[in-house]
Amino acid sequence: MAPAKQDQEIVVQITKNFSSIDACLSRVKKLVETVCNRFNPCGSRGTVVSIAIVDDARIRKLNSRFLNRKSTTDCLSFDLSDSKGPKSPKLFELIVNGEMAVRQANMRGHSSEAELALYITHGLLHNFGFDDSTESQARKMHDTEDKILQQLGYGLVYNTNSR
Repeated sequence: MAPAKQDQEIVVQITKNFSSIDACLSRVKKLVETVCNRFNPCGSRGTVVSIAIVDDARIRKLNSRFLNRKSTTDCLSFDLSDSKGPKSPKLFELIVNGEMAVRQANMRGHSSEAELALYITHGLLHNFGFDDSTESQARKMHDTEDKILQQLGYGLVYNTNSR
């Protein structure tokens, strides 16, 4: 018997709690699918990615609750998967700061959608094992983000002269 269609695809759930950002949800879904298929090609089936787009106040509360940090941040990412094996289904939750995306995009001269895509990509890469705690790891992660974002038509987002 063939697996149910739901088990064959990547499910992307998006909750928009910050409405002052323009983001094409179909482009966000394509971004998530691209990252998941690139870094988990054999195990992307059954993957569920939940994304909440929130404001500064909400992400500050969550950052304090989960990471004991009192500041705002661009993205929080959680791997809620039952099993961490390469072929096991993934359950990722991302909380991205739409208010910060608008602010940063205005300062840096690109769209808020591109900035939001950067935050989503960054969170997903963390869930796939990328780390940015050292300078060389951060450089590798940010270069990877920009390659993905350029491939999908967002342009160079992280490594611009303005950052």
